[in-house]
Amino acid sequence: MYDFAPTDPADRQTLHADLLSAADALTAGEPDAIANMANLAALIWQFLPDLNWAGFYRMVGSELVLGPFIGRPACIRIPMGRGVCGAAAATRETQLVPDVHAFPGHIACDTASASEIVVPVIHDGQLIGVLDLDSPVPARFDVDDARALEALVAKVAPRLA
Repeated sequence: MYDFAPTDPADRQTLHADLLSAADALTAGEPDAIANMANLAALIWQFLPDLNWAGFYRMVGSELVLGPFIGRPACIRIPMGRGVCGAAAATRETQLVPDVHAFPGHIACDTASASEIVVPVIHDGQLIGVLDLDSPVPARFDVDDARALEALVAKVAPRLA
């Protein structure tokens, strides 16, 4: 049994470091990408407050396909360039969206979502998918969250391929 918990949830720098360490430990040695995505979605859900969706979309052919997640049922297929996830996949850049309702072409899977961050997962130059986090809190995510999640994704990307 795994028992991961942040040492100091009030200190965001420590929280991000604890999350990275736990993600590394949780996925180390496990070759199954889907199992790793599932555990990472659960871990992120446990560590980061104010989320209403945490999970992955996998790159399958020319579109994103729903992967392991925690939250309400979601869109199953997202074309490249569509919505926040599709934008992250198409540009291969993190999308930090303080107000999803102002994002052109936003796909509203959960009407409670107010802000979103999507980090592309890239390994050996190939787009594997995206990590998607939604929050009911406007402007929930910031540049520090983006950097921390980018570091997490970079660390575990080989284990998600």
